[in-house]
Amino acid sequence: MGWDALRTATWLGESRARGYLVLLALVNIAALAILLVTSRGGVDRNGFLIGTDFISFWTSGRMLVAGEDVYDTLAHVTAQREFYTLPGEYTAFFYPPNFLPFVWPLGLLPYFPALAAWLVVTGAAWLASVRMWFRALGLKGPGIVLIAAFPPVIVTLTHGQTAFLVGALLGAGLLLVRDRPWLAGLLIGLATIKPQFGLLVPVALLASGQWRTIAGAGASALGLAGLATLAFGPQVWTDWIAITQTASSATDSGTIGFAKMVSLFTGLRLIGVPSAAAMVVQAGVTLALVAAVAQASWRRDFTPGLAALVLAGAPLATPFVLDYDMVLTAFPLAYLFARGRSEGFADWERITILAVFAGAAFARPLAVSAGVPIMPWLLIALFVVVWRRVRAESPS
Repeated sequence: MGWDALRTATWLGESRARGYLVLLALVNIAALAILLVTSRGGVDRNGFLIGTDFISFWTSGRMLVAGEDVYDTLAHVTAQREFYTLPGEYTAFFYPPNFLPFVWPLGLLPYFPALAAWLVVTGAAWLASVRMWFRALGLKGPGIVLIAAFPPVIVTLTHGQTAFLVGALLGAGLLLVRDRPWLAGLLIGLATIKPQFGLLVPVALLASGQWRTIAGAGASALGLAGLATLAFGPQVWTDWIAITQTASSATDSGTIGFAKMVSLFTGLRLIGVPSAAAMVVQAGVTLALVAAVAQASWRRDFTPGLAALVLAGAPLATPFVLDYDMVLTAFPLAYLFARGRSEGFADWERITILAVFAGAAFARPLAVSAGVPIMPWLLIALFVVVWRRVRAESPS
């Protein structure tokens, strides 16, 4: 297949795209079914507890209910291993205190009911946010096949992660800026539970003069922080700040695993680039994203396109991002598809939509088995084509 075929991708019509979606959906459903059917007592055939990462949130909830310090690593390890132990494995908890009110209720339930409730509630919130985008963009759906085919969905389900919740808050929050600025600010402020994905948000809001949303986000974030302080004590902030150094070291040293992560920094580290050089490149790209978002946002209406641009850049702007976080790309992908369908697809848009949509299915396997990081480059392509679309929009 030549470059021209990739550039225009006219071969990727709707009937062929539907076929790919059905195939991906069947593969994802089969993978989830095999995981569940071959598990024994809630433990998969590789020895991992179903939900893997969720045990960190659940353990933290149990500790909070018992009045214990979730940022005491030794205590957290002990509490986690009281429920389940896999030699050499431990799922750390590096989230800020703003996240504590979300995990506290989980400690009131046994592990598997808590996991089910977490996935149902956060998954429904993310799906509702995606549906809001589809309606705003004039699209139907999304249908069950489209959702089941999207690889980050299956990755988030099997990890019991926060991606659905963060995606729902940022996706809905940014879409609502123009029409319901105070509600948008409320949702964006709640998204500070995972602050690394909000780096570009204040840039776009400030450049476009969204003062009510900024005020609402500030009030929401401060209110959430105040709730955490009142409920769990002011010391949680000093404890969290102390443990952030451990989180930074884990990312830098590869303790989490460079192949498991999909940031530009970890992709460069995976192929042997020294840490300092990789971080310089990551910082340079982040600054370029800030400049691009600021320029695209300057004194203009906060359109769905601008929201899509911020969300396309969100996972690219941070060194700490994993494949399940790619649920954030659902929103810029929907934007690109809607614009291409109504106005005609520009060069590289069709193939970028396909590659990013399916990317999470291949990112970790390729990185683990072949040492090839594909997701950072796909995210760069996504940001560039969305930026090009947004720049072509009317500024008012």
